[in-house]
Amino acid sequence: MTALPLEGLTILEFTHTIMGPSCGVVLADLGADVIRVEPAPEGDHTRRLTGFASGFYVYFNRNKRAVGIDLKSDAGRAVAADLVRGADALVENFGPGTMERLGLGWEQAHAINPRLVYCALKGFLPGPYAHRPALDEIAQFMSGLAYMTGPPGQPLRAGASVIDIMGGVMGVVAILAALRQRDRDGQGRKVTASLFEAAAFLTGQHMAGEVATGEAPPPMPVRRSAWGVYETFACKDGARLFIGITSDPHWRAFCAAFGRPDLLADPRFATNTLRVENRAALREIVAGLAAQCSLDALAAMMDRAGIPFSPVNTPSDLFHDPQVAVRSLPVRMPSGETARFPSLPICIDDETPGLRRQPPALGEHTEEVLRGLGYDAARIAALRAAGAVR
Repeated sequence: MTALPLEGLTILEFTHTIMGPSCGVVLADLGADVIRVEPAPEGDHTRRLTGFASGFYVYFNRNKRAVGIDLKSDAGRAVAADLVRGADALVENFGPGTMERLGLGWEQAHAINPRLVYCALKGFLPGPYAHRPALDEIAQFMSGLAYMTGPPGQPLRAGASVIDIMGGVMGVVAILAALRQRDRDGQGRKVTASLFEAAAFLTGQHMAGEVATGEAPPPMPVRRSAWGVYETFACKDGARLFIGITSDPHWRAFCAAFGRPDLLADPRFATNTLRVENRAALREIVAGLAAQCSLDALAAMMDRAGIPFSPVNTPSDLFHDPQVAVRSLPVRMPSGETARFPSLPICIDDETPGLRRQPPALGEHTEEVLRGLGYDAARIAALRAAGAVR
C-alpha cells in the first residue's frame, strides 16, 4: 500500500493496557504518526505485565513511536505542551481527573491547541456512573454480556478483551468523525468513548429481542436457536466441527453433499421454521452423519457445498492458519524472537495496512521527536540529565 489514509496526522497517545493502545494501533496502522507518551523513567506498566497479559504491549503498539516524559515535572509538562501544540488528536484512557492533574485535561489542552481533537476513553460516558473506575470484565458483567455468554448460573467473560478493544475502536470512530467536523469549521472537539456503553451497545440486540418477543433472553448456551442446525458436531476422530445451516439453499446443499434426497423431501425439514420446530430430530440425524466422517473429510465436504463451518480452533491454531498467514505481520518480541500476528482486519483496494515500525523500546524515539519540535542537542541533553525525558 503506497499511501495510507491517515498519513499526515499526528496523534498523541497517553494510554496504558488495552483500551487506549488498541485505539492508537488502529490509527497507526492506517498511517497516522502515533507518538506513544510513556511516564519516565519507568515507562508504561503494561510492559511489565505477566501471565496472559504479557503480550499486551507488543500486540497493541506496533507502528508507533515512543517517548518517555516525566509529566510530574515542570520541564516534562512543558515538553508535553509542545507536543500538544503540533498534534491533530490526543488519546488518553486514564482514570477520571488524572489528565487534569497532569495539566493535560481537555480544557487545558484545548487552550494550547484549539484545533486539537481530544479523545477520552473511559469506563462510562457522562452520567451517574461517570466517576467510577471500570475494567473490561466490569463492563461485561454490568451490561449483561457475561450473563449471556456463560451457561445459566455461571456468567462468563468473553475469551478475549472484546470490550477494551471495542471501546478503543469506538474511540477511532469518534476521532475520525471529529476530524471530519474540523475540516468544516476548523475547531477541535472533545470526544469520549467508554467500556460500559460499548458493551451495552453489543447486548442491545438482546434487549431488542426481549421487546420483540416479550420474553427475557436466556444465556446463549441455552438459547432457542433461530436455525435448525447451528452447533458443533462430533466427528469419528473425536474432533468437533461447527456447522451452520441458516437458509434453504444451505439445507439443499447439505442433503446433496450426503446423498440424502430423502431428507430433502422430508416435510419436517422443508423450511427453516420447520427445521427449528423439529430440531431435536434433525440434530440426531446430522450428528449421525457427522460421526461417519473425519474432521478433515467433513470440513472439505462442507467447504465444497458452500455451507458455513469451522473446527473448534485454539489461538495457537491461528499461527498455522492459511487465511491468517496471508496478512499476518512479523512482530518482534522483547526476547528478540519474531512471531506473526493478525493485522488490522480491513482491506483498502484489496490491501491490508502493513508493518512499518516494530513495537518501540521505552524512549526509543524521544530524541527524534524532540528534534522534530525544534529542540537542539544541548536542550535534549539537559532534559535527560534532569530526568524530564528518557
